[in-house]
Amino acid sequence: MARVVVDVSLKPEILDPQGRAVQGALGRLGLEGVADVRQGKQFVIELEGELDQEQRAKLEELAGSLLSNPVIEDYTVSINESTDSGSTAGAN
Repeated sequence: MARVVVDVSLKPEILDPQGRAVQGALGRLGLEGVADVRQGKQFVIELEGELDQEQRAKLEELAGSLLSNPVIEDYTVSINESTDSGSTAGAN
């Protein structure tokens, strides 16, 4: 099984009102020294079997056209091909 993680974030020159609002809230809630906050999104795609070069290329293409807006967003694709079926979730 392969796990593909696509992280999408606004390009540095694009204004991020949600990140700015969170930055202000963090300060009001007592977290001092927050220089910047940027928001983004993450897609986790689990695929059966091993990935070949054609599938890797297709994932890169889809990350750049479907999962992100190339005009205002950057993305990174990370592939882990030895993923087991167990997952861990963050605690509240």
